[in-house]
Amino acid sequence: MGTSKMLRVFVVLGSLFMILFIIIYWDDVGASYLYLHTHVSPGPKTSAPPPQPKPKTSQMPSFLSDIDAFVNQFLEPGSDEPTDPAPAETGNQSEKAEERYIPRQEWKVHLTPIAPELRERQEQRRRMLQEFCINDSLTFPGKNRSFDDIPNQELNHLIVDDRHGIIYCYVPKVACSNWKRIMIVLSESLLHDGVPQRDPQAVPGELVHNTSMHFTFNRFWKRYGKFAKHLMKVKLKKYTKFLFVRDPFVRLISAYRNKFELNNEQFYQRFGQVILRRFANQPTPPAHADEAFSQGIHPSFAHFVHYLLDPQTEKDQPFNEHWRQVYRLCHPCQIQYDFVGHLETAEEDAEHLLRLLKVDNVVEFPITARNVTNSSWETDWFRTVPLEARRKLYKLYEPDFRLFGYERPDSILNE
Repeated sequence: MGTSKMLRVFVVLGSLFMILFIIIYWDDVGASYLYLHTHVSPGPKTSAPPPQPKPKTSQMPSFLSDIDAFVNQFLEPGSDEPTDPAPAETGNQSEKAEERYIPRQEWKVHLTPIAPELRERQEQRRRMLQEFCINDSLTFPGKNRSFDDIPNQELNHLIVDDRHGIIYCYVPKVACSNWKRIMIVLSESLLHDGVPQRDPQAVPGELVHNTSMHFTFNRFWKRYGKFAKHLMKVKLKKYTKFLFVRDPFVRLISAYRNKFELNNEQFYQRFGQVILRRFANQPTPPAHADEAFSQGIHPSFAHFVHYLLDPQTEKDQPFNEHWRQVYRLCHPCQIQYDFVGHLETAEEDAEHLLRLLKVDNVVEFPITARNVTNSSWETDWFRTVPLEARRKLYKLYEPDFRLFGYERPDSILNE
């Protein structure tokens, strides 16, 4: 009799255990579904629960196995960290650093709303982008292709922060170093003494452009395989997407000043020597930048412009990111950006954006002493460039001028 009662007790307990097991398993799967189909909360990060063992069945279709494998990536703890380990700052890494880490409150109460003129400015910029993308008044390569048609290597400028639901398309020579610093702080991809770095200005310069510090769209294939493109679309739909731009000609001048007027061995080897051979009557330019600069040899701005206009340039290799058009870096007709910042209004736009992202008490846009290339200098810089070359250069960058609301520089095109 006693044995019979014990058997009934075990049967009841076993049944309860199986019910509990099923509830927990499907609860975890539901949590992953919500991750993919709901807005991301900007609150503190919470670790995902460990995955429960999946009940084995002998007749599971292969497509269900694929879905389970995909879902498990989101259930595994630490799945939101970069694929490649990010280098940590040197310092004493304490064994008890984790105990000292106290998540901060990432909310801030504002007593006044965002100024109406700032909201209207953003609405106008987004509207202009959409209008040029849907009508035929402006044409350029790749305008009408779909997001699926964009090659993976062309998605390497889209940085993702899963902690706060942010996607940033960085444009070189448009304050991208400071915005990359902010993305590193928000994503907590850099540790200092075992805890995430809090100060964007404290991020070492050599790490700002280190690819291991940023999780970009082109790396999704390595992590998610055949689900990569679908997951990109999910994030593009749910996350806040932003970019910063500037006057295209001023950006070119800034790139030239930084890469060719300064002693830059890498750019001298890759581009300077080519420009000198083709356009500066230097068939055998000095082998190194130090030697060239000591002799007063470097490409002029006019040489640089001719290099950009030469069809052979892109036959050899695509434009370098520092002078590649923004529409080729950020694909504004395939991606509907929520915020379009201009370098000319950088401080106002940065404050507005960080407030929209609800991270303005976590980070501040770094205010640094900058040697900004001024748009009023355009006439002086283009003085040595032939008029016909100026007009061809405008046609090359016209999509960027019109998509982002920059006026045609008639003062240098109509002489």
